[in-house]
Amino acid sequence: MKIGFIGAGKAGFTLGKYFAESGKDISGYFSRSRDSAAEAARLTGSKAFENIPELVENSDTVFITTPDYAVKEIYNAVRELDIRGKMICHCSGALSSQEAFPDIDEHGAQGYSIHPLFPISSKYESWKQIDRAYFCIEGDSRRLEYWKAFFEKLGNPVKILSAEHKIQYHAACAAASNLVCALIAESTQLLSECGFTQKQALSALEPLITANISSIIKTDPVSALTGPVERCDCETVLRHLTCFESDTDRELYRAASQKLILLAKTKHPETDYSELENILGIKNK
Repeated sequence: MKIGFIGAGKAGFTLGKYFAESGKDISGYFSRSRDSAAEAARLTGSKAFENIPELVENSDTVFITTPDYAVKEIYNAVRELDIRGKMICHCSGALSSQEAFPDIDEHGAQGYSIHPLFPISSKYESWKQIDRAYFCIEGDSRRLEYWKAFFEKLGNPVKILSAEHKIQYHAACAAASNLVCALIAESTQLLSECGFTQKQALSALEPLITANISSIIKTDPVSALTGPVERCDCETVLRHLTCFESDTDRELYRAASQKLILLAKTKHPETDYSELENILGIKNK
């Protein structure tokens, strides 16, 4: 199977290099940036195509590795070509295959969404670590098992999703990855007010963050919970709320703490958290 990529950004680079290093046949790349396509082709031992028709003709499977907003636009160009018997894939966590490729059956092709549950942050380094990522797959039932076996042979765990769960799945990914960036940014801002540089703040927080994440992974979020919310330390939570200069930052702390109360109640069902709930604005029915 020859795999071609439309889009030579971080996702296209990473998957192409990962596949190539694993012995898969990469036909090549097309990108609006000819330099990016040429670089990706060089790194994967493949070809930089001049246009989409040439890439599609020379590929059995086409990965559209563009930003989400461009996936449908690219597909609209691809579907005008002879794609009978081909597999068209995108790597959006939020879009289902049917949303991206609504009429693909009419063109004799099969559509899939193939999303690595992994933060692809570098064109040149992420491929080295993606072997441990879950790949979450959704699409035409005829080849789902093929794709499951494809990634399992590479050593990746695989989860097959249903289309209706795609946006819920993506929200879960964002909460565990992107929203954490907001929380860490808030922490570094507060430490900067204590005299830390950003580099010092991140260095100081690293053992706290990594030990906490390690504990969560080894056990679960409830078992790993520590801190003033778990202890029902109302005075400390009240004092924390005075530290935030903006309503946005205060509400970020408040909203996260409201969720922590639910975890704390599971861990300590004997504890009365009603006073803390009042402080955090939780309305009990």
